[in-house]
Amino acid sequence: METIVTRFPPSPTGYLHVGGARTALFNWLYARQNNGKFVLRIEDTDTVRSTQASVDAIFEAMRWLELDWDEGPYFQTQRFDLYREYLQKLLDSGDAYYCTCTQQEVEAMRQKAMAEGSKPKYDGRCRERGLPKSDNAVIRFKSPLVGTTVVEDVIKGNIVFQNTEQDDFVVCRSDGAPTYNFVVVVDDITMGINTVIRGDDHVMNTPKQILLYRALQSPLPVFGHVPMVLGKDKTRLSKRHGAMSVTAYRDMGYLPDAFINYLARLGWSHGDQEFFTRQELVEKFSLKNIGKSAGVFDTDKLTALNADHIRAASVRQLAPRVLPFLRGKGHDAADDDYLAGVIGTLHTRSKTLVEMADGAHFYYREDVRPYDGKAAKKFLKPETARVLTLLAEQFEKLADLAEKTQEGAFKRVMDQTGLGFGKIAQPVRVALTGTTVSPGIFELIEVLGKARVLNRLKAAVDFIESAGS
Repeated sequence: METIVTRFPPSPTGYLHVGGARTALFNWLYARQNNGKFVLRIEDTDTVRSTQASVDAIFEAMRWLELDWDEGPYFQTQRFDLYREYLQKLLDSGDAYYCTCTQQEVEAMRQKAMAEGSKPKYDGRCRERGLPKSDNAVIRFKSPLVGTTVVEDVIKGNIVFQNTEQDDFVVCRSDGAPTYNFVVVVDDITMGINTVIRGDDHVMNTPKQILLYRALQSPLPVFGHVPMVLGKDKTRLSKRHGAMSVTAYRDMGYLPDAFINYLARLGWSHGDQEFFTRQELVEKFSLKNIGKSAGVFDTDKLTALNADHIRAASVRQLAPRVLPFLRGKGHDAADDDYLAGVIGTLHTRSKTLVEMADGAHFYYREDVRPYDGKAAKKFLKPETARVLTLLAEQFEKLADLAEKTQEGAFKRVMDQTGLGFGKIAQPVRVALTGTTVSPGIFELIEVLGKARVLNRLKAAVDFIESAGS
């Protein structure tokens, strides 16, 4: 059986966006599922708009998504000798010719065709003239004048194009620069690409590429054109919908596995299943289950799925992911047992890593003062000082603050004061975190540890006494 070879060929004229990332993912999944090869190719022939910064941004996004490639990255600007060789093949076989018509002349041809009710295109004026190479000449492909070209699309089904509507399109400009459709075919032939999965905005390019494959006597790859990604209002995805750099989602605290899970479900399905691990996607992905309707990008659904992935991830998996966010907030955090404990109290209640880092704020502060004003007014009152002091005395006697030993300490303070657990727990929560919202009181005390807890209880008592004096 022939090895499946797919490719992802971004143009480095900007960041990697959602639609491009989904295309890369579908190609990567199909290659991985079939033990094939995934090729990365940088289509940088647009030298005016292509930048190294964009190349770096594409690599950064691919690495964050963990979409590893088996070959490449290839750069089209490093392959011009190969393109010239294949251009000569077309000229030698009579499938291409030199054309010296000016842009103004070609535009006049198109205007005339439109006036006659025909498709605007080049009229073939230089097709049989046998012109030699010259400084002002382009090279045009000699498209067939009759018949049809059929795109056998594994997603959309067969799409038929009338050859009478095909142009003798340019394959090399007068400055020697080969054109997009030509270099793509040469690249795919020479790289052994046999499966092309791409956005359906490329459908109109496909008949031209098929004609080039045939002229170069090369077998056609399998073509599959995936529907577009739309915003929630069903219009083309733009920045207001979330069409930003893929790495922006990383910076917003999304997990790469959650992001690719969501991307995969934008146009592909496996029954009613929504949550997929990376391995499950590799095992279950298939071209036949890619839908024909556009996917709708919904940030709320992405966030909900991200929360599911955070809950499903282990503490050790989350630690290196959340660490940069903690350090970015100025916390002296390390990938250690303390961080593991912190994550253990937060990962079931956090939708993003940013939210988790925000929730961890009190764990890393030396002093949680100033307290939230409303919380302090309600819970850090004069009568609370005795409760906090009694609890600190109980904790002082304990070897550690494991949950079971804490329960005994709280019980003894409840017996001494006659107060219910809630009347004690909320002042303690404010004393330890500065607010009334936190993980469970027992788990946060265990993670903070004896020294931090005693210091914060004492600080709260000092605060109450100074406020009352």
